[in-house]
Amino acid sequence: MELSDLNELNLNNIGEWPVVAKVVLVLVLCAAVGYGWYHFITRDQITRLDRSVAKEVDLRASFEKKQEKAANLGGYEQQLAKMEERFGAMVRQLPDRTEVAGLLVDVSQTGLAAGLEFELFQPSTEQQKDFYAELPIRVRVNGRYHEFGRFISGLAALPRIVTIHDVKIDGGRSEQTGAEPRLAMEATVKTYRYLEEAAVE
Repeated sequence: MELSDLNELNLNNIGEWPVVAKVVLVLVLCAAVGYGWYHFITRDQITRLDRSVAKEVDLRASFEKKQEKAANLGGYEQQLAKMEERFGAMVRQLPDRTEVAGLLVDVSQTGLAAGLEFELFQPSTEQQKDFYAELPIRVRVNGRYHEFGRFISGLAALPRIVTIHDVKIDGGRSEQTGAEPRLAMEATVKTYRYLEEAAVE
């Protein structure tokens, strides 16, 4: 078949076309149908499939995380029970309003028992936090280095929570030759009080 024969092809009589022309026409129609099928149907399906595959990966990762948490649920519950128990024990270490005065006495007695000389013992205003109140006490004491250590150890050994902050130690002079010099220490000692639910609200 030659190119000049294409002009003689009649669309109304396709059955009489040469075999080559029929094959070309079938191929062109198949390509057009295939392109239309892909463009209008398959392309959207492929996009949805890609989205579904990505969603499946995310869901699988989420499922594995949840499954791991579910497998460790017993351990988490035990850990939570221990934490609640420890929290309760710590809250019991916070004095209520009536015990704060006694705790202040304990702090000053601890310093005197360590051999320190108090120059300043000044409780400040109470500062309320979430479920507890903080009572800072500014102290200035004179003594020897090891007496400071005994004082701080004594505070740590108290049955209630007492912390020490902003410690500043200034050098001093020894009263006798060869004796350990007396030092001056300034610090903020903080004690804590549990707030009753009514006070928190």
